[in-house]
Amino acid sequence: MNAMRQNLVQCLSPGGFHDMAYVEWGDRDNDRVLVCVHGLTRCGRDFDILAAAMADRYRVICPDVVGRGRSGWLRDKAGYAIPQYCADMVTLLARVQAKTLHWLGTSMGGLIGMVLASQEGTPVSRLVLNDVGPVLSGAAIARIGEFLGQAPRFASVDEAEAYVRAVSMPFGALTDAQWRHLTVHTLRTLADGRFEMAYDPAIAAPFQRDLGDQRDIDLWPIYDAIGCPTLVLRGEQSDLLSAATALAMAERGPRARLVEVAGVGHAPMLMDAAQIEAVRSFLLG
Repeated sequence: MNAMRQNLVQCLSPGGFHDMAYVEWGDRDNDRVLVCVHGLTRCGRDFDILAAAMADRYRVICPDVVGRGRSGWLRDKAGYAIPQYCADMVTLLARVQAKTLHWLGTSMGGLIGMVLASQEGTPVSRLVLNDVGPVLSGAAIARIGEFLGQAPRFASVDEAEAYVRAVSMPFGALTDAQWRHLTVHTLRTLADGRFEMAYDPAIAAPFQRDLGDQRDIDLWPIYDAIGCPTLVLRGEQSDLLSAATALAMAERGPRARLVEVAGVGHAPMLMDAAQIEAVRSFLLG
């Protein structure tokens, strides 16, 4: 019952249809659904450990946002932005037909969740924002932009893992097995036997166009419109979600519950028992 299943759903953009891949855990007939959405260059397999831990109570759906993982790439590269991602998720939600819908989003996945949860008549009834909020640090955006859009190629999985560890150092102290997991599911094998990161380098263009001037991004009106119970997880050393913003999130809008994760920057990867328990206790509380 709790085995992982791989699926595809067709979504529509101005450039035509594209496939969005997702993995699904838990009882396929469970109408209590938890959607987990990853960060900018990651994929749905980031949530394997969390999903397995939650599958006793939920059907857990972990999509690869378009342009990442096993999902298709957009023909019109300007579409790599939150409006298209939200439209794709609405298509996925129509497929899932949840009676109870909870949302967990890391970084970009949290921004998608914020937008959906802020809408009139939203189906999202509980929201977890993993190291993201209504103010995005321009300095952190600049840091992410340094590697975004590059298309490095690797002679081996070990070489790729060294790269992932370097650019993802803020994830904190993970085990060797966890780093390998975070590597292998974000690689694509090329015809010559080498490897590259499994995302469209063109996701960088709208990112740099809209966010590349190093100014902080203010999304407070969206956050303040959220009405459902909300949990904010913040990496203690995060450069994307400041401590001040996280504290303000507890005082306005949905008045989020705040949990800070020691020894981690951007972002907690929800692979250890304490981080998973923080999510589980909130969602099922």
